[in-house]
Amino acid sequence: MRVLITGGAGFIGCNLAAHHLERGNDVILVDNLSRPRTQHNLNWLRCRADHAGRSDKISFHQGDVRDFDGLRRIFELTGPDLVVHLASQVAVTKSVLNPREDFEINALGTFNVLEAIRAQARPPAMIYASTNKVYGGMEDVAVVLDGARYRYRDFPNGISEDRPVDPKSPYGCSKCAGDQYVRDYARIYGLRTVVFRQSTIYGPHQFGIEDQGWLAWLMIAVVTHRPITIYGDGRQVRDMLHVDDLIAAYDAAWEHMDAVAGQVFNIGGGMANTLTIWSEAGPLLESLAGHAIPVTYADWRPGDQRVFVSDNRKAMQMLGWAPKVGVREGARQLWDWVVANRELFA
Repeated sequence: MRVLITGGAGFIGCNLAAHHLERGNDVILVDNLSRPRTQHNLNWLRCRADHAGRSDKISFHQGDVRDFDGLRRIFELTGPDLVVHLASQVAVTKSVLNPREDFEINALGTFNVLEAIRAQARPPAMIYASTNKVYGGMEDVAVVLDGARYRYRDFPNGISEDRPVDPKSPYGCSKCAGDQYVRDYARIYGLRTVVFRQSTIYGPHQFGIEDQGWLAWLMIAVVTHRPITIYGDGRQVRDMLHVDDLIAAYDAAWEHMDAVAGQVFNIGGGMANTLTIWSEAGPLLESLAGHAIPVTYADWRPGDQRVFVSDNRKAMQMLGWAPKVGVREGARQLWDWVVANRELFA
C-alpha cells in the first residue's frame, strides 16, 4: 500500500506516517515545511525509518498544495493508493488577519488535491481532515452551566452530522468549502472520498499554539514558564481525541472505503473524553507539574463554542470505530513528551 500524506511533516501527519512505516507501507510525504519545527518531525521520521531498516519506504517532496502542477507531478510520480489530506492553515485568528492566504491554502489547496486525484489513470482514495468549526458558534443550541463546566441541554450524545454547517470565520468557511468539495467529488466524479470533521486532536509531536492545539500549548507554556491567558471563563468543554485513536479511524475508513465513500463523519473523543479549557484542565496540569499555575482571563473570542462534543455513533456503526485512549492517560503521554523535548520550545 502506498499512502500519500499532505502536511506529512505536521503533528498528525508525522504520527500517521510513523504508523504506516511500522506496517511496512510506502509513505509519501508532501509538505512545504512552512510551519515551525516541521523539519524536526521530518528528521524524526527519517531516523525512525533508518533504525527500522525501512528508509526505502519513505519519500519526501517539498511542495505546496497551492501549486497544482507541482502537486499533479508528485501524484503521477508516486502513484498512491490513499491520500490523507492534512495540509492546512489551522488558526482562526490568522484566517481573520489574512483571509486570502487562508482561502488559498484550505479551499484552493483542497480543490487542487481533488483535481490531482481526478487526473490520475487510477485515482487513489482520499480522506480529508475537516473540522468541527464548520458548524460555527451554534448559538441556537441550548447550553447550561453544570458546576464547573458547560453541557448541552438537549444533545446527550453530542453533535451529529445532521447538524447544518454554518461557519463563522474565514477559517471555518475555507475548511467548509474543502469539506463540501470532497463530499461532492464522490457524488459527481465517483471518487472514493471521506470527510472527517475532527474535534480536538492531541498527542506527541504537537507543537501547539494559543489558537490551535490548546492542550499542547498549555503544557508547553507551563514547562517553559510562559504566561497563560484563558479566554472566556475556562468552563468551555471540548471532546479530546488522542492522535492514535484518530489514526485508527483513518485505518477504519480505508478498510471500509468502498462502503463509505462520499460520507461525512464527526470524529472526536465523544462524551466519554471531555475536558474543560481550564476549570478541569488547570487542576490536571497542576497535578502533572507539581505546582500552582497562574493565569489571567480575557474576553470571550468571537465564535468560541461553549461546548463542542462529537456524536460518534455514525462512525461506530459504519466504521466499527470508537476511541480507546482516555483523556487523562493521553494527557499524561503528551505531558511526558513535552517535558522530554522541552529544548524544542525554547
